[in-house]
Amino acid sequence: MNIDSKVILMVALLATAGTQVQGEDEKKLTLDRIFAEDDFKSQPVEGVKWGKKSGYTTLRKPEGNQAGKNLVWHDMETGQEEVLVPAHRFIPPDEESPLEVEGYEFSEDESLLLVYTKSRRVWRTRSKGDYWVLDITGNAWKKLGGDAPPSSLMFAKLSPDGTKVAFVRDNNLYVQTLRDLQIVALTEDGGPKLFNGTFDWVYEEELGLRNGFRWSPDSQQIAYWQIDASDVSEFRLINNLTGLYSDIQPIPYPKTGEKNSAARVGVVSAEGGETKWLEVLGDEREHYLSAMEWTKHEGELIVQQFNRLQNTQHLWRVDVSSGEVKKFYTESDTAWVDNQNQKLHWFDNGERFLWLSERDGWNHAYSVSRSGEQSQLLTVGDFDVMRVEKVDAAGGWLYYSASPENATQQYLYRMKLDGTGRERVSPADQPGTHTYDISDDGRWAVHIFSTFDEPLLTELVSLPDHKTVRVLADNKELKEKLDKLERPTAEFFQVKIEDGVMLDGWCLKPPKWDEKKKYPVLFFVYGEPAGQTVQDRWPGKRQLWHWMMAQQGYVVISVDNRGTPAAKGREWRKCIYRQVGQLASADQAAAVQTLLKERPYLDAERVAVWGWSGGGSMTLNAMFRYPDLYQAGISIAPVPNQRLYDTIYQERYMGLPSDNPEGYRRGSPLNFAHQLKGRLLLIHGTGDDNCHYQGTEALIHELIAHNKQFSMFAYPNRSHSISEGPNTTRHLYGLMTRFLLENVAP
Repeated sequence: MNIDSKVILMVALLATAGTQVQGEDEKKLTLDRIFAEDDFKSQPVEGVKWGKKSGYTTLRKPEGNQAGKNLVWHDMETGQEEVLVPAHRFIPPDEESPLEVEGYEFSEDESLLLVYTKSRRVWRTRSKGDYWVLDITGNAWKKLGGDAPPSSLMFAKLSPDGTKVAFVRDNNLYVQTLRDLQIVALTEDGGPKLFNGTFDWVYEEELGLRNGFRWSPDSQQIAYWQIDASDVSEFRLINNLTGLYSDIQPIPYPKTGEKNSAARVGVVSAEGGETKWLEVLGDEREHYLSAMEWTKHEGELIVQQFNRLQNTQHLWRVDVSSGEVKKFYTESDTAWVDNQNQKLHWFDNGERFLWLSERDGWNHAYSVSRSGEQSQLLTVGDFDVMRVEKVDAAGGWLYYSASPENATQQYLYRMKLDGTGRERVSPADQPGTHTYDISDDGRWAVHIFSTFDEPLLTELVSLPDHKTVRVLADNKELKEKLDKLERPTAEFFQVKIEDGVMLDGWCLKPPKWDEKKKYPVLFFVYGEPAGQTVQDRWPGKRQLWHWMMAQQGYVVISVDNRGTPAAKGREWRKCIYRQVGQLASADQAAAVQTLLKERPYLDAERVAVWGWSGGGSMTLNAMFRYPDLYQAGISIAPVPNQRLYDTIYQERYMGLPSDNPEGYRRGSPLNFAHQLKGRLLLIHGTGDDNCHYQGTEALIHELIAHNKQFSMFAYPNRSHSISEGPNTTRHLYGLMTRFLLENVAP
């Protein structure tokens, strides 16, 4: 049998095995078992929401075959449960079946329930849908939006006094009175390029902003963002699947160096009328308004503002009644300031707030006075605060996530708000990654724990003793199926690439390991400032595909280069400023070269690399810059030319193209395509609104010009996730598997 026949047979076996899984088949992973069946489905935990009292609510299937879900109250003190809204009560008038509850919110007094259902997707999230309000005591349903088309409302929120609801429709802001369902339009100028109470594409993608309005504490006013994209150039997505003719979708998308949307914040009465626009200083197209919130002081707003380069962040205090605007705090950095302080955590009766800063070389928490004039460092030491989990103002505690000894892991710590008494809360005997959703009173938390090779455990714990109160999902069935597999050997390691530079990595070795053999090696990469790959937590189905490849005889490795957001200090993260794509790919190549020397079982003639998005760009940089090191690569949804990406992300790390033209040139793999030697597979969704298919076409054009042979596959009208449509994910990983088996076979 020749090599091609063996490859075809192996791919066929990987695809079809697993439909009747028993005996030896239980030990083997297949593409169908991972991506087409429910063999390795995680146990869901739905609708957990902390209440005002000592307890929480969940959505849970009723016993028997009854449709819908119950909304259940769980008392943390007594352990008792109460069905607040049974499934059969989730059937409003004129509806034939219970609503599929996709989100819910209680009024302040918990007498009303706002329900979100029938959602549809807008960019990356399902943020348009229908909203209903249920009077829990009176069992009366009211549908919001009047005669609005189905699934057209966005971000509906109850007023603090529970008498009104505000929502966005067609980029305009509305208020509806619950007593008589009368609707008042607060804005009327919204349209395809003017966004009131919501955001354009780039604000949503790069600043994480979607819900663009805030009720005042007295329910009398609403503060909202307005984004004017009228002068932003459009990028047009072409959908050829809609019929005889193409459907063209224009998106205002500011590419690097181009004109941005204008952003401003206004305040309007909940009864309607003229908007009072805040006089935040600066050109509205040359700044980003990254956060906005009301304080407990009457009529006071705080707005957070970045300059375009995102190396300076101002906090403005606004007196809404007088219109006075005062800058009271500034954060700056010679590289960039991370957009991590959107929510201000107030304590000391509103006289101080918590702030994160890298000013001393580590990401630390500071206690800042309301005036901004006094600042006290709380978290002292050579470690990073990864995230603020909770400020328990009443108890005087700060809960935060950190990992001082191991940047691949994450634990919960706490300390007093005066900077004393630091202690680890996460159990010492549970190495891995811990995340928390802490109750308002700071006494309880939803705790999620996992490791690199063990899936999620979700439980309720008491704080600070971390005792398990109730297990919400133990993923027992998933763990039992995983335990039956012929599992690869997992290892975390560090590799030294130069004096003082140690990179974290993980390695998966084939189950039937033979140290005398030579194995092909597959490197999984990302490497940009937006994410890590080397973390001691459960990665999901991508992990299972890596396991499958290890079962087939591959060693799978991933390494985090400098410039990734690891908890290793400011210099680690920001040394790549103005040189994205250069230092990172050099680090990756140095790691590969060192590992090939240190581990003789790795075959230097069979080295492959793959990545998605930023990892797709990294794959291209690896293949083009170090053509003698990598024999094969799979680049999914890359950005081959940094000039083609959006302003907020790329300029944050690279500066403006006019100020750093050589950095943009040297950081873009497109400009090194002529050096390709190995076998390259390009994969892209033609409907990718994030990393445009345009970039891959530009790369194809360049490769053709230099007579470079390669393979490519375009997924029609698929987005950046390449997940839409039947069988897409299964097909994608089948394509990747076959490419590797054909080009770097075990």
